[in-house]
Amino acid sequence: MGEKRDPLSARLRDLAARERPAMVRSCQRLIQTPSPSGQEGAVVDLVAQEMKALGFDEVSVDAVGNVVGRMQGEGGPSVMFNCHVDHVAPGDESRWPFPPYSGALHEGYIWGVGASDTKGALAPQVYAVAALRRAGFTLPGDVYVVGVVQEEVNGLGTRNLLQHLRPDAVVLGEATANQIARGHRGRGEVVVRIWGRAAHASAPERGVNPHQVAARFILALERLSLPTHPELGASSLTPTLYRTDQVSGNVIPGEVDLHLDWRVVPGMEVEAFLGRLQALLDECLIPGSKAEVGLMQRHLRSYKGHEQTIAALTMPFLLPEDHALVWGSRAILSQALGREVQVGLWRFTTDGGHFMGAGIPTIGFSPCEEHLAHTAEDRVSVALMEESMVGYMALALHLGPSLKAGGSDKGANG
Repeated sequence: MGEKRDPLSARLRDLAARERPAMVRSCQRLIQTPSPSGQEGAVVDLVAQEMKALGFDEVSVDAVGNVVGRMQGEGGPSVMFNCHVDHVAPGDESRWPFPPYSGALHEGYIWGVGASDTKGALAPQVYAVAALRRAGFTLPGDVYVVGVVQEEVNGLGTRNLLQHLRPDAVVLGEATANQIARGHRGRGEVVVRIWGRAAHASAPERGVNPHQVAARFILALERLSLPTHPELGASSLTPTLYRTDQVSGNVIPGEVDLHLDWRVVPGMEVEAFLGRLQALLDECLIPGSKAEVGLMQRHLRSYKGHEQTIAALTMPFLLPEDHALVWGSRAILSQALGREVQVGLWRFTTDGGHFMGAGIPTIGFSPCEEHLAHTAEDRVSVALMEESMVGYMALALHLGPSLKAGGSDKGANG
């Protein structure tokens, strides 16, 4: 498969080459527009204006600030190309080869914060779908291109998007280097809160030191048995952050909080697992102390003013290799790109857990590269971006009919 391009694939490649300069400039503008989580308004406006200028049939911004572009199809299964428009903080800017908001084009790469996560995929998605319309192609079903907000903080944008938009399939722009990803472990943020009794450090017998409970608990975690998934690998629970209610070095705190990074694999029940942790924590208590375990509850406010408290949890998902979305996408992309496209898994967590939790089969296909995300080397290959445009165009034209032919089976979490 994929050794010889058909005339349609050659035409799509020509379209991508023609759109490449404008697409590159668009990506540079996206990177040059800062959009940390909760402050994405300017970049959403930029994307919306570009979609309108490129001829999308409908362009809207929802109540939380997600930008949604739609190209109308002929009534077949709908497909959503999805990226997030927020990015993590760049950190120490002196560590960057180019300024993080420069969008510099150097040696075939566009550099800057968010380039590989996921502005470097959003620009090709927008231009690929628009190019099909301008070239006179008819889409078999509606095609959406969506830029969601606040993915980096547990997916506030996607959680709310699902209240009003349910496509038949989702293709995420999370990094795959133009291969296919079909799942990942989930991630939860667990908070362990321990109470003791504050006292002056010169008289420790008057207090109840919560540090002692925390120390026992951290050591006890080594005894905790965690499952391993045959494809996604092992669950893990890792202490990361620690906070006390004191700022003075001569006071025994009355309360400490320990944060744990929990990597979730399919088959793990959230409440049952938290119950196991609570039982382990109870074994570590000392007289006069108490403690509780729970998921972090994160209160978020979008740039549109929407406020919501959400649990810091994204569930795992794994779409079977024989699912119509996986094998259909692989066949379509291999044909269009003239090479054998591989299917794999993500190491990190994406909004795919939310889409699959809603019963919408989801994969990833993106020019972005995983090892560059969240680093000072953040960049995206222009060659991979151009190739991804060919892939996105082919998926927009053929994925809906492939899903229809393969059945409408919905994926599910693990």
